Formats: sequence, C-alpha cells, structure tokens
Amino acid sequence: MRPFHSVLAAVFAIPCAAAIALAQRTDVFVESINHPVIAYRTAPVHDAVADLDEKLQHGSMQLAFDRDTGYLRATLDALKVPIESQTLVFSQTSAQAKQIGPRTPRAVYFNDTVAVGWVRGADVLELAAQDRHQGVVFYTLDQKRTDAPRLTRDNTCLLCHLTWDTLGVPGLQMLSTFQMSDDPNAYAGGIVVDHRSPLSQRWGGWYVTGKAGSGPHVGNIPVVVPAKELDKAPRRPPVLESVAGVFDTTGYPSRHSDVVALMVLAHQAHMTNVITRMGWEARVAEAAGLGPDRMPPRVREAAGDLVDYLLFIDEAPLAGRLEGSSGFAERFAAQGPRDSRGRSLRQLDLRQRFLRYPCSYMIYAPAFDALPPSAKRLIYSRMWQILSGDDQGARYARLSQADRQAIVEILRDTKSDLPDDFRRAGR
Repeated sequence: MRPFHSVLAAVFAIPCAAAIALAQRTDVFVESINHPVIAYRTAPVHDAVADLDEKLQHGSMQLAFDRDTGYLRATLDALKVPIESQTLVFSQTSAQAKQIGPRTPRAVYFNDTVAVGWVRGADVLELAAQDRHQGVVFYTLDQKRTDAPRLTRDNTCLLCHLTWDTLGVPGLQMLSTFQMSDDPNAYAGGIVVDHRSPLSQRWGGWYVTGKAGSGPHVGNIPVVVPAKELDKAPRRPPVLESVAGVFDTTGYPSRHSDVVALMVLAHQAHMTNVITRMGWEARVAEAAGLGPDRMPPRVREAAGDLVDYLLFIDEAPLAGRLEGSSGFAERFAAQGPRDSRGRSLRQLDLRQRFLRYPCSYMIYAPAFDALPPSAKRLIYSRMWQILSGDDQGARYARLSQADRQAIVEILRDTKSDLPDDFRRAGR
C-alpha cells in the first residue's frame, strides 16, 4: 500500500498548462509564499511554538522528559493544549506513516492556535502553530532526552500542507480516508472534510468515541480490507465509549478520540486557512498600492468566503444528538468570552448543528485580530449585510432572526473592534 501522503505529493506533479489554469483561480491564494510582502520562509514569526522555543533557549522554561511519551505531556502543558482534545487517526496520513496503524494510531492534540501530533515510539513530535501574520508554521521536537530540547522549524511539511485544499496558503486539513483493497499495489484515497461535509463522509481512518448521532459515519472501521469486501454494503461503525481494549493504549494520555473534539478540529482547520488567505490577499493588494476602497475582486471574494464559513452558511446538518466522551465539550464551552447575558460563541448545540449560535469562536483568534484594516472592513461590512437582513439571498435564510440578533448582541459585548453598524439596534 502506498501511504496517503505520497498521493498528496503527486498534486504538485501537474503539467505546466494545468498549473497556469489553476493560477487563475479566485478561491485560493495564487501568489508565491515568497512574495516580498509575505516572505513565509524568512519573515520572523511570533507564534506559540516559537515563543516556547525562545523560552527554552533562554532557560526560563524547561521540558520534562517522560519514559513513555517523551516530551509530549510537558509540551502540551507548556502550550496549554488540553489532553481532552486527543483525537486518534490510524490511516497513514503523516510523514510518520510507517509507524501509524490501527494498533498504533497517531494522536492529535490542539487548542485554538496549536496542534501537536504524537506517534508512540516515533523520533519526533510534530507541531503546527498559527502565526498572527504568517499562517500555519510547522515544527518538530526530537524525542530524545537532552538538557536543551529545541523546537525546529520544518518547511518540508509544506509538501502536504500547501495545496489547493489549504487555499494556497500553509495550512491545516482534516482528511477522511476511503476504504481500500489490501492489494499491495492499491492506492489510498480520501477527501478533506470540514463543517460543510456530511457526517456520512467524515472520520474515515479515525477512531471516534462518544455518540455520533443517529446518522452514519465512516470512523471506527478498517481502512484496508480484502478486495471482495469493497463490493459489500459498508458496515455500520461500532459505537465506542473509549478505545480501551481496541488497541494497546500504553503511553496515550487519554483513552478517547472524542467526537466533539473531532467536530471542533474539522471546523477549525479550514477556518484557520480562510483567515490566513484573507490576510495574505489583502496584504498583497495593499502592497500594490490599492487602498481599502479599491480592493480587487479576489480580495472581496475572499472576504465573502470567510464570512460564509464564519457564519456556518453551508454547514451540513447533524442527525441526532452528539455526545462527547472525554470532557472536552465541557472544557471547550467554558472558555468564553461571554456577553452580559452569559452567552458565548463557544456554546455547543450538537443536535441539529455544531454551535448554539452559528458564528465561529475563531473571530477572537489572534490571526483574525491581526488582519489588515482593509480586510476587516470588508469582513465586517459583509457580516452586517447578512446579520442585519440587508442581504435577502435564499442561502442566508437558514439564519433565523433570533440567530442573527444573538450573534450581534454577543459580538457587541465581546469584540471591541466592531464598526458602528454593529452598535445600532438590531432589526
């Protein structure tokens, strides 16, 4: 079997004519990451992982080494990444593919700005952090005991993390892997999923613990099966309260791959990329001498794409109530910030949709706050058109009047940079 990351690498082997055609796309960033105003590889970064490495260099922080997990637990603590966020993927979709499988899944931990990947027995931890300006930056940490551990930037990760699926910027993606034959010459295949993807397409190659509603999904079932099984109707995945007994969990800090954490990760990965793309498009336009009132169509379209995703306009409906297993849902919802009535954009619904109030909590992300003023102006203007009801388009009818009013009221109390339109009485 050829691991999935090898298939993704083939994306870059496109003929010149096709590359030229793709360069005309308006839904992705098409400039070079080495554009002078971007300078992804050379510009300074100030993300959480880079900050941690600086503290390690100066001796103001140390990382304890654990016999079973290496620097994993200490790194999670230092970056304030909760163990409850653990999700487990057993498809071979990482640079560490040869060490990953159903008995040794890769564990992914995350918060709003950092993701950490751990494989039991692997030589390195893999880390990704969202920089306020530079998008997602990738790092590794050697899993060898030393008095001076270092977090090293690793741009080779861009082989799989700089694609059209990441919107042409260094970013994150959540893959759902299709079942495939055990024929050694077979290729793996899959799709990138986010909150717009039906649950029936999600979590192929992932363990899922907790209750995922009454609809089907493709988690908790083998990815590699005998060829004759591919012609059969897919079997319903088992419901797992934990992964204890499914494989040897020695070393894993949690026994869960929480369905709510999987939901958050799917939404957040693409939201991260949308924010990065918006910032980069606006910076390139400004460098060309275009002011806030002269932003080109592709920048305006990027703002529209961001707002639609931010407001869950194309969210796939849920079928039945989702219930987590690790306590992640409670921890996530408790973070806030909250308005004067105690409401928060982190409150979960998990019955018919992901969030109680359909506006992403990523509007508070440092990268969103650091967007150029021209980008924010476009975003907030488009948000107000939708939330005020000025845009009567059918696609926005899914936002009820109560939803719109609640979102505006929450933002008024929790987001200090709102334009005057948001301060007016709601309609």
